[in-house]
Amino acid sequence: MTANAANGLAITQQIWHNQPQKHPIHLVILNLMPTKVTTELQFLKCFNDLKQDVTLTFLYPQSHHFKNSSLDELEEYYFNLHQVSNQDFDGLIVTGAPVEKLAFTQVDYWLEFNRLITWATHHVREALFECWAAQASLFVDFKIPKKQLRNKLFGIFTATNINPHSRLTQNFTIKKHIKMPQSRYSTSILDQNHLPGDLKVIIDSQEAGPMILRSASHHHTYITGHPEYDDDTLAQEYYRDQQKQITINPPQHYFSDQTIKQVDYSWQATSHLIYQNWLNIIEHATA
Repeated sequence: MTANAANGLAITQQIWHNQPQKHPIHLVILNLMPTKVTTELQFLKCFNDLKQDVTLTFLYPQSHHFKNSSLDELEEYYFNLHQVSNQDFDGLIVTGAPVEKLAFTQVDYWLEFNRLITWATHHVREALFECWAAQASLFVDFKIPKKQLRNKLFGIFTATNINPHSRLTQNFTIKKHIKMPQSRYSTSILDQNHLPGDLKVIIDSQEAGPMILRSASHHHTYITGHPEYDDDTLAQEYYRDQQKQITINPPQHYFSDQTIKQVDYSWQATSHLIYQNWLNIIEHATA
């Protein structure tokens, strides 16, 4: 089917072209990534390959001090939470953000993030949080803290266990090598034998830890990685950090030869299934 952008930079710059739709699922995305257009396109391309028509509306955090984006552009082509506060959406996605080294309360849009979760309780059917946003939402929902990792978790990691009873794992089998990009300096402190409330680990990795968690009572899905990433995103992050003279190891299980040029893009099928199953949950809730 089709994915359309209701607003944003990709549609404004005519990088993405909308198509006719019938009864689309309406998603709102808080885009916290510094690469705004790239992230818009990643989600548009992912959802464009799925079964339902989807319209994406992009938000920016009004309380954030931007270094890599023009505030004037965002104010013109994005919405903030206040501007959509009276609207209802089928789903909410909050992207990752490069703030894992900060305590939650040190993030300048922390209060706005909390207001977003409160607003979503009454205005969206399902919410999906990725990378830092997953850690932040787990803290808001269950008071689960995070800790800094000794080394950045960086690369493509394979699942070793899945919960076959979750609607998020329909059509998944471990034999299909469920994979996901990870790019983070912190992790939630989880005791999988004593998870709070109705929180469940849906997909787990021996190397990377939980990949997907779910709370049915909150209608929240927590994804610890970046299923939306393009084939070259980890490479771009690696080269960027090298240029900044940041100590960084090559992403694990990603470069497929010694020249550091060819990459493994085998997580695309996993990403499509994750987003498709999440849309199916939304569609079931609206039926």
